[in-house]
Amino acid sequence: MFDWIDAHKSWLAWLAVISAITLAASALLIPWMVARLPTDYFSRDEHPTPWENAHPILRAVLLTLKNLFGLVLVALGIIMLILPGQGVLTIIAGAALIDFPGRHRLVQGIVARDPVMNTLNWVRRRTKQPEFNRVGAT
Repeated sequence: MFDWIDAHKSWLAWLAVISAITLAASALLIPWMVARLPTDYFSRDEHPTPWENAHPILRAVLLTLKNLFGLVLVALGIIMLILPGQGVLTIIAGAALIDFPGRHRLVQGIVARDPVMNTLNWVRRRTKQPEFNRVGAT
C-alpha cells in the first residue's frame, strides 16, 4: 500500500487540493443558495421559467450556463460524499438547477426525507430565513 501511495503522490496531492476547494466552496455557496430559495420552493409543483422574456439567444446561453453549473455541483456533491464537504446539499442544489424531466419530483423526494429537510432548515435558521414548507404541505 505504501508503494502505491509513493507511486501516486501527485494524484493524492491534487485530490487534497480539490477536496479543500470543494469544502470551502460548498461551505460558502450552498448556504447562500439555500437561503435565497422561497419557503415554498420544494412544496409547490410549478416554478417560473427563468429568463422567459429574454432574447432567445441570451436565454439559451443563460440556460446552458445554469445547467452546466448544476452538473458541476452534482459532480462535486458526489465527490463530497467521499471527501469532506456538504455532499447531499450540493447534489440537491445541482439537481435543482439542471433541467431534465422529473427533476422537481426527484428533488422533492430527496427533500421529503426528514434528515435532509432538517439540515436545509438548519441552514435557513442560521441565515435568519424562515424554514421551508414541508413537501406535500400546502
